[in-house]
Amino acid sequence: MTTRYTDDHEWINIEDHEAATVGITLHAQDALGDVVFVDLPAVGSTFKKGEAAGVVESVKAAADVNMPVGGEIVEVNEELRANPALANTDPMGNGWLFKVKIADMTEYDQLMDVPEYDALLKTL
Repeated sequence: MTTRYTDDHEWINIEDHEAATVGITLHAQDALGDVVFVDLPAVGSTFKKGEAAGVVESVKAAADVNMPVGGEIVEVNEELRANPALANTDPMGNGWLFKVKIADMTEYDQLMDVPEYDALLKTL
């Protein structure tokens, strides 16, 4: 299991070669506050790296979820749609947003690893 991060505070985790799981980081959910709604992409839709694929809304803000890599959405977290608070209570686990079939693995390889992401957080 290898997790990478974006400077927009999304994480992406490759558990197998079929799809990678995407969610928001602890920092993102802390900044948003209590999540009350998530707008998830449609299964089968495709996005380029950096495109908004969804929205996370909280009591104080709304934030786009940008694609960390280009690819096709192969699954969404219906449990999260029914219980958006999972994005707060378990953002790196059960609060995942969607799974994507990565179109270009070099985009994944260019994302931040844990030490790089930790260094970014120290600058905020």
